[in-house]
Amino acid sequence: MLRVANAPCSWGVIENIEGERYDYARVLNEIESSGYAGTELGDWGFMPTDPAQLREELARRGLALLASWVSVYLHDADRHQESADDCVRTARLLAAVGGETCKIVLGNDPYADPARTLNAGRITPEMGLDEAGWAVFARGANYVARRVMDETGLRTVFHHHIGTWVETPAETARLMEMTDSEALGLVFDSGHWAFGGGDPLADIEAFADRIWLVHFKDHAPDVAAQSRQNGWDGPASVGRGIFPELGRGDVDFPGVLRKLDAIGYDGWIVVEQDVLPGLGTPLESATRNRNYLRCIGL
Repeated sequence: MLRVANAPCSWGVIENIEGERYDYARVLNEIESSGYAGTELGDWGFMPTDPAQLREELARRGLALLASWVSVYLHDADRHQESADDCVRTARLLAAVGGETCKIVLGNDPYADPARTLNAGRITPEMGLDEAGWAVFARGANYVARRVMDETGLRTVFHHHIGTWVETPAETARLMEMTDSEALGLVFDSGHWAFGGGDPLADIEAFADRIWLVHFKDHAPDVAAQSRQNGWDGPASVGRGIFPELGRGDVDFPGVLRKLDAIGYDGWIVVEQDVLPGLGTPLESATRNRNYLRCIGL
């Protein structure tokens, strides 16, 4: 049976974004009160890093810990060890608190490359990595995922993400083809997939064996059109609402659920609203998202 979680990013807890910050206690309280069963960890240090303290905070609210994004630098061979060290550190905390089913969410540092940031949502093949770059990237992904598995027992999922070196369906498919299918899977993010040029409903089956975590995020086609027309970069598109509340964009979530059922997916669904500071009320948004999912049977 699928379970539904939310994540600290829905409360504006996003690295390098200016604005009001909520502390972890308020975020956890509001995740619980808006009807979710679990949470991701958020950036390292946002929540307690002592396992006993974190376990107590989650248990008090009846929340499960299921995953954590870790920013990595897979395109830079000199930073592969650093990236793996950070992931292993986070994985040890996840394993101690949430257990062996937790996942490391591997994401190349968003918006670090100016050209990929500027062209988010309109990436063409010539903007991608060259052959040597792909070799470095895939080697880094394998190295990180294998170390996480060998040292903590956890598995890793890669997050395709706008404004990074792996955004489009073709780039995602290539990375999956070049990496270890036992150690590295995919977190399928419906909003990033749509803005990156994919069809969330049509493309799930192609990655059936590698989808080990799912993020539910909607996609606003009108904002996407404006972004392409006006040349907005990734953060500008997010700030203008490229990822609206669930049910307000063009992602067919009932259809996505049917596809996930067809491939036998039985893991977590994580709502990620990307509410930025000053652009909405996270608790109200999280509640509306949860109510929408109940309406479609989740």
